[in-house]
Amino acid sequence: MTENRDLAAIPKSYSRLLFLFFTLNLFSAILFLPLVNRPVYDDRYTLFDIHAYATKGISVSTVQAQRNAAGPTSFLWMACGVRLLGGDELRASRTTMLFSWFLLGVGVIAGGRLSRFPSLWYGALLCTLVFPHSVMATATLLTEGPALLFATLGALAWTEFVSSSSLDLRACILGCMGGLSLGVAATCRQYYLMLLASAITISILSGVSRSPREKRKWLGAVILSLTMASAPILAMVLIWKGISSPSMAAGTSYFNYQAGLGLSIARPFVAGFYVLFYLLPLSFPAVRHLQAPQRLPALIAASLAGILAIYFRFSLVPGPLNSLIRAAARFPACATIVFALIAGVTAYNAIAVALVLWSKRSDAASCLPLQFALLAIFFFVVEQFGVGGNIPFYERYVLQLAPFLGYIAFWLFPKLTQLRIAVLIGMSALGQFMLWRFAFLK
Repeated sequence: MTENRDLAAIPKSYSRLLFLFFTLNLFSAILFLPLVNRPVYDDRYTLFDIHAYATKGISVSTVQAQRNAAGPTSFLWMACGVRLLGGDELRASRTTMLFSWFLLGVGVIAGGRLSRFPSLWYGALLCTLVFPHSVMATATLLTEGPALLFATLGALAWTEFVSSSSLDLRACILGCMGGLSLGVAATCRQYYLMLLASAITISILSGVSRSPREKRKWLGAVILSLTMASAPILAMVLIWKGISSPSMAAGTSYFNYQAGLGLSIARPFVAGFYVLFYLLPLSFPAVRHLQAPQRLPALIAASLAGILAIYFRFSLVPGPLNSLIRAAARFPACATIVFALIAGVTAYNAIAVALVLWSKRSDAASCLPLQFALLAIFFFVVEQFGVGGNIPFYERYVLQLAPFLGYIAFWLFPKLTQLRIAVLIGMSALGQFMLWRFAFLK
């Protein structure tokens, strides 16, 4: 895909929708602050570590004493807000979380404008904003906010660096800043270790195509960038003596959850299904691109996938998809049928997306951010094999992939049709419902 095609992808319509959903999410979060001034969802668990960091500061002992599964940086982000704003810890933490989403929106809009692929980064942000869990992560104390801030801006800066034809000072600064941001994202949510794996892979692939004269300078810049990315991750691992906090590793945290390195066979399949399920509303125009000879084999493969997926139905945890299946369970065998249909449609769309990607492989080879996004999703699913313990894979974890899913969807299909806009509005409306239901729950 060429830059000319990207720049022609109607950025004005992207900007209008971006402004709409960005404003709506911030307004909802601001309104939620005074109207629901009590802990909801996971707030009460998150507040424990926020209070500890806010009162005791950051040290080896406070980081080791953390109870929650996520990395320490998101809690430190909110604790800084508590220290700066003072007053009620819940309100100060929520305000700081809202601010991380504000910075994410402003950063992508400003940074995307200067990148080689502006409309694609706008599409990535657009999909992140309408993702069903995003407004809840904006208004409550879910740790995805700071994680997405560092991951998205880090990916934008780092891929811009690695795409540079000449390694000037600006490119090297972008590489260092982007690398550090990717590393910080992994200390917010450990799942973002996939970003480091993606960066290493992209570095190897792009380094091969460099001329021998450029390789020495290129290698030095890349090593510096990846060192910056690895530094915060290494610090966290050395302090915790592992990838999760001592409390989580010992299983003495909330709900007796235990997390650490291990082997999980079912988890990657559940994660992969959720990823493809949320890719469906973002990329459904793909099914129209299937050629007549491809439709029947794709339908047969999708049907088999839908039947086989029934085995994993009971691994789904509470979320919009599980709620839909539970609603169908009021009638005999309906839950199984509904899930099989959803899985089949999801698989059919995934096959269509893969075929469209394959047909555009020559264009994809010239778009390093797209390759980075594809690798990030791939490594996210693969790393689930190494997640041990008893913490289930929650549906909202896919929110961490939202910008990368959006980037792929808008690279494949840049046009915003009325139907596509309606789907995005529907996703946003679902997210608003998920947040505001807490206003009516006791």
